[in-house]
Amino acid sequence: MTDDTTTPDSDDGMLTAAEQHAAVRERYSRIAADADSSCCSSTDVCGETAADGATDRGYTEADLDTVAEGANLNLGCGNPTAIATLESGETVLDLGSGGGFDCFLAAQEVGESGRVIGVDMTAEMVAKARENVAKNDASNVEFRLGEIEHLPVADASVDVILSNCVINLSPDKPQVFREAHRVLRPGGRLAVSDVVRTADPPDDRFEALRADPTSVSACIGGAATVSALEAMLTDAGFVDVSITPKTDDSEFIREWDDELDLSDYVTAARIEAEKPASEPSNRPKTTE
Repeated sequence: MTDDTTTPDSDDGMLTAAEQHAAVRERYSRIAADADSSCCSSTDVCGETAADGATDRGYTEADLDTVAEGANLNLGCGNPTAIATLESGETVLDLGSGGGFDCFLAAQEVGESGRVIGVDMTAEMVAKARENVAKNDASNVEFRLGEIEHLPVADASVDVILSNCVINLSPDKPQVFREAHRVLRPGGRLAVSDVVRTADPPDDRFEALRADPTSVSACIGGAATVSALEAMLTDAGFVDVSITPKTDDSEFIREWDDELDLSDYVTAARIEAEKPASEPSNRPKTTE
């Protein structure tokens, strides 16, 4: 099983980092213009409503009722707010915030004394999320345009980082985790729902998926293995790393490819980790 952690700028048949970013940006621009779309299918149509998709992925009816229509774009593969154990007054950062659904749920948990920041690389998605701020009367939520590999967020300014089926889209996942570590306060934590690769499809099919802009931008081709993600998080400085595949809760993954049952090779997972409360004195300092 291959464990590539970055997408090189090379001519080996794989997408370059720039090509992968462009594919993701183009797809999410279309999704932002169509509230009935979903990122995680080859056709942008999952055959279900956004509400149905959200409950399939771990949200409750109460979650759906408390967020105004237009924020839930059916983009995720789990419910990171449910595993984050958010507290009043905390500052939360959502990587790849989309229409803002998880941000608005987090804002209810942290209250008026807390703060939620959403970062997304697609201008159209950020614009949509900003429109949703007023709809949700969420004065403690803001959205910023930026790449999750280069976060527009200050050092040690965030208590909790959320992300929902987005880190797999990055061509440089180790850099994402280094940035997450940089912006977290000491003792801060990471609560992520994402997809992980559990096996390689036969006949080099996975290599073909990794080289296909549609598959990479649709939560399929960029999935890393659990062992690779554990190594990335540890190398970035995180401790108490826990990655729990949800093998009994990935029925929706079967809809992601018309020819192959991807649930045999990819599954949703909970990814949790913490930034140490104190850093080793010999650890190099990172800056923005």
